[in-house]
Amino acid sequence: MEQGRRKPFSGAVSIFHGRWMPETAIPVGYAALIDAFELPVPVPINLSAIGPRHKVYEAESWNIYTPRHQPGNDLAGHLTFALRYEGLDLAVLKALFRKIGPEPIADMVRAAPTGAYARRLWFLYEWLLGIRLDLPDAAQGTYALVVDPDRQFAVGGASSTRHRVKNNLPGTPAFCPMIFRTPALDAFVARGLGDEARQLIAEVPADLLARTAAFLLLKDSRSSFQIEGEDPPQDRIQRWSQVIGEAGRRPIDRAELERLQRIVIGDARFVHLGLRVEGGFIGEHDRLSGAPIPDHISARHEDLPSLIDGLASFDRSAAQHLDPVLAAAALAFGFVYIHPFEDGNGRLHRYLIHHVLAERGFNPPGLVFPVSSVILDRIDAYRTVLESYSRRLLPLVHWQPTDRGNVAVLNDTADFYRYFDATPHAEFLFECVARTIDVDLPAETAFLRIYDAFKIEVQQMIDMPDRLLDLLFRFLRQNEGRLSKRARDKEFSALSDAEAARIETIYAEIRQSTG
Repeated sequence: MEQGRRKPFSGAVSIFHGRWMPETAIPVGYAALIDAFELPVPVPINLSAIGPRHKVYEAESWNIYTPRHQPGNDLAGHLTFALRYEGLDLAVLKALFRKIGPEPIADMVRAAPTGAYARRLWFLYEWLLGIRLDLPDAAQGTYALVVDPDRQFAVGGASSTRHRVKNNLPGTPAFCPMIFRTPALDAFVARGLGDEARQLIAEVPADLLARTAAFLLLKDSRSSFQIEGEDPPQDRIQRWSQVIGEAGRRPIDRAELERLQRIVIGDARFVHLGLRVEGGFIGEHDRLSGAPIPDHISARHEDLPSLIDGLASFDRSAAQHLDPVLAAAALAFGFVYIHPFEDGNGRLHRYLIHHVLAERGFNPPGLVFPVSSVILDRIDAYRTVLESYSRRLLPLVHWQPTDRGNVAVLNDTADFYRYFDATPHAEFLFECVARTIDVDLPAETAFLRIYDAFKIEVQQMIDMPDRLLDLLFRFLRQNEGRLSKRARDKEFSALSDAEAARIETIYAEIRQSTG
């Protein structure tokens, strides 16, 4: 029996850890390991089991395999199945390695010194735990990829001669979210959204593009505050838009994040600046007792320096080699789960999206995709994505309330924030970026073309200040090209009936010609 083993591997069941299975089946791979070794980790989004029929299918977050896929009912069998069919779940693997100790992995390598799965596990044990196994360097065996690039996104990779593997993990032991390949993500990556955006703006006149960029930048800044339920004064929105416009110019590290927090908070009289010095959570307080009711519990404040160092290392290394949108999703959502500050985390989380896209040259020069405004429009989907991990994480965090209405975390949770499945987050972010290119950018340039043409026509007819021209155009847009009786009686009472009718005709003709 392996060291740390607490109970036998499960037989056929219809419910696994509270999750219904599509039919009675035998959990295998990560599901079997989590159950048998009672691993305190977030259960993966998708699990695997062996069904009674000779049919491979997916249903209800389960991948059901046939009896011929049944692995050996031991540690080596389930680990090999997981690496072969399920990819890497670093949180599960690290928790398992801690539970079983070094000898079972060393025994697997000794039994199959040239085996690719054994050498990958050997590498992962030493990489995740920073502990060298009592094994000589591998002398034979074709170099194996640590990450299967057909199953999960990976980077180029450096060779580890000790294990005869190529380390193509998209991160470091301090921070390494994994993203599974899905049909949606493969299609988005192949589409080349950055190139599409550059082609889209190539025919836009420079002055029109500059005004479009300025509007979208301000729109993104305003939306980022609105997502947090804030309605700050215009000058604060403009200051933050200037910061977003400079995203990507400086690498991300603790000092830079703290600088950005000071800017986003502004008045810090009631906010602690810098990394938290106590617990943190997202949620509500009981109305009577003031006790916390968390929806998400942030990383322990003791772990924040190392976690932020992990983010910074990811920004300097893996983020430079992954697709920019994938890298932005991993970095930004990793940051928001860590929640390192007392306040300002949400806006900095969205800033990090801009940072990666700009740093990688994904944005056309001078243009910011208004991702925050799309998120605001899709706020329910955004919350669902955030909860895709928070709901699985929350039951594993042991905490107690403090006398200040906060939480004190009692167990070691750092790895929960280092390693998570960022697939839903990457799909969501790609959808947001695609909408800015498909809808927002063309709509704003079209709006300005219509406005400019309308303004020229009306000014040739009537001498009217820009302020009233803006108002006139806005009224027509809001009322399907007609001036309301209220507008005619108040702001534009000086217009004759003929002038009003002509203005409505101008608006309609321009809309038709540019539509």
